[in-house]
Amino acid sequence: MFQYEQEAAMEEDREDLIGLLKMRFGELEPQVIEAIYQMNDYETIERLILVGANAPDFKTFLEELEEGKGTFRIVGERFNPLESIAGNGDADGKQQQ
Repeated sequence: MFQYEQEAAMEEDREDLIGLLKMRFGELEPQVIEAIYQMNDYETIERLILVGANAPDFKTFLEELEEGKGTFRIVGERFNPLESIAGNGDADGKQQQ
């Protein structure tokens, strides 16, 4: 892949990440958008797309954003997107007795 193609793919992934975050968590602060645009590591952007899709809340996403390059630990209940919906209920949101 040529460098300009890689740059275009990263730009597209940045836009996808920002769109995903807005869809899940609402408007973003300018410094979050700026931090995403400053990223030039394709794997980190890809990881953050997974985090954005699976993090139960924006605070968890921000913690991962601050981790930077080279970390990949999207495991455990911390990344269960249904946890925030279901609360103490099951995956359908029904309260457990």
